Amino acid sequence: MNFFRPLKYLSISFVFCLTILPQVSPGLQAFPYLDRGKRGMVTSAHPLASAAGLTMLQRGGNAVDAAVATTLAISVVEPFSAGIGGGGFLLLRLGQSGELKALDFRERAPLAATRTMFLDAQGKVRPRASVDGYLAAATPGTIAGLYEVHRLYGKLAWKDVVAPAIQLAKAGFPVSGQLATVIARRDLLRQNPAGRQIFTRDGTPLQPGETLVQRDLARTLETIAQNPQSFYTGTIAAAIAKDMAANNGLIRLKDLQTYRPIWREPVCGNFRATRVCSMPPPSSGGVHLLQILNLIGDKDLKAMGWHNPDALHWIVEAMKIAYADRSQYLGDPDFVDVPVKALISPIYANQRRQEIDPQKARPSNQVKPADPKILQSLLGKSEPQTLARPIATPTRESPDTSHLNVVDETGTAVSLTFTINLEFGAGVVVPGTGILLNNEMDDFAIAPDVPNAFGLVGRDANAIAPGKTPLSSMTPTIVTENGQLRLVAGSPGGSTIITTVLQVVLNVLVYDMDARRAVAAPRLHHQWLPDQLRVEKWGFDPLTLDNLRQRGHPIKEQNSWGNAHAIVRTSDGWLEGASDPRGEGAAYGY
Repeated sequence: MNFFRPLKYLSISFVFCLTILPQVSPGLQAFPYLDRGKRGMVTSAHPLASAAGLTMLQRGGNAVDAAVATTLAISVVEPFSAGIGGGGFLLLRLGQSGELKALDFRERAPLAATRTMFLDAQGKVRPRASVDGYLAAATPGTIAGLYEVHRLYGKLAWKDVVAPAIQLAKAGFPVSGQLATVIARRDLLRQNPAGRQIFTRDGTPLQPGETLVQRDLARTLETIAQNPQSFYTGTIAAAIAKDMAANNGLIRLKDLQTYRPIWREPVCGNFRATRVCSMPPPSSGGVHLLQILNLIGDKDLKAMGWHNPDALHWIVEAMKIAYADRSQYLGDPDFVDVPVKALISPIYANQRRQEIDPQKARPSNQVKPADPKILQSLLGKSEPQTLARPIATPTRESPDTSHLNVVDETGTAVSLTFTINLEFGAGVVVPGTGILLNNEMDDFAIAPDVPNAFGLVGRDANAIAPGKTPLSSMTPTIVTENGQLRLVAGSPGGSTIITTVLQVVLNVLVYDMDARRAVAAPRLHHQWLPDQLRVEKWGFDPLTLDNLRQRGHPIKEQNSWGNAHAIVRTSDGWLEGASDPRGEGAAYGY
């Protein structure tokens, strides 16, 4: 596992940032960037995006301005994982009041979508229909979400926060090894005429160190800078709808015109002396992060020792219970009843905790989702309630997602996760716009009891429906202590997001790690099905793994996953930022 950033690549980015990004105010030192600061901090998956966000802070902007600039810059420099053709979730803490808000700008199924749209006449799944091409795309929400949060809480002019992304798209930036690798393996992207023009040189994938220029995307961003509604009602919307109609896609002008981001109530709970808040449904992340923390409860993990087998065993058994409940009860709350309050109730956790044997692992087939009657009683329902119906196995989510965090000098914080789903999304670019379309339709359960292209089956809770949001595991998280900001965290990683964020939270709050160590520490993951405890290669002591095997845990060692980011406020008021050494990101503060 390589825990060292590519210094040569960062040095290229450093020079490039000096060249293209807006000048900072006199008296503010912009370079070198530090991962400790008193006034502000930005962490993201790419140095150029973090630089864009920090520049906004140094120009007098707030955390929302910086988050918007960073998100749009990621859309340019990390096009394989996230972009303006996708969507996501944002958690916001307002520094002055401490109020927390959650914004859902996730992609939604087109109005013409049907439950069986990826099946053939015999009811069988059409291979890759939900992942490749126009039919796989859901209505994008990124621009709507960014403009909504900026309209209400931003400080700088909208055009100013879009400017760094325009400059990056127009002037170009050096292709990293990671980006070159993904371009080379996404065949459909290279076959798509617009994608081929952008990401290849006469059909040959761009190589590390070459400059990626996206002129069409720069023009699109310039249009958005003048009028963000153009994406949904203007020339950009018309271009998307026209391309969709020509290629058997389902997104129409009405889908774009009627798209609205949704403000939702964050899910919050107490863990020790802290208040942990995260994203509610249609993300499962916040619910199950809190559920696992409740299942851990006051168990003295620290006294056991970091990565002690007793502690790891308990954490893994708690993960199984949470993911079993996820499989049955989580979905879009606008379409199904999700028993959030019951699932995050400490009373419910106390009941389920009795099932955990501290010495022996339970096979997954013995770990059941909650009895609906128990959840109904916790919700105070005397009459039967229609809860989300079972999904036989967890639906697949892509690890190709991006996360960023921002904190400003007022204590305002943003934790934001967004995606286009699989690598380069649907593998198609809308001609003349530079917009890569998502393939978020694959996050739905494709058909009742019928395996999708990845062999996974599902039922009502996450079935396709017009205007519905697919279930997610995104877990943007903000932790406070005694009313003060303590931790901002999140990660990509599909179904591993929840457990990745969980371990960062535990590393900071229980084991007193600084931001760097908390993010870099080796990880494990269990999601109930398959019955498999995944651990990072070389990350755990062999004797520890032997102990876990003896308890009955089927262990699979594999390469690293996730790309976590965190900002920790120390007891003496410093902001410590950390970007995962598994990725190529950066934490920049001042």
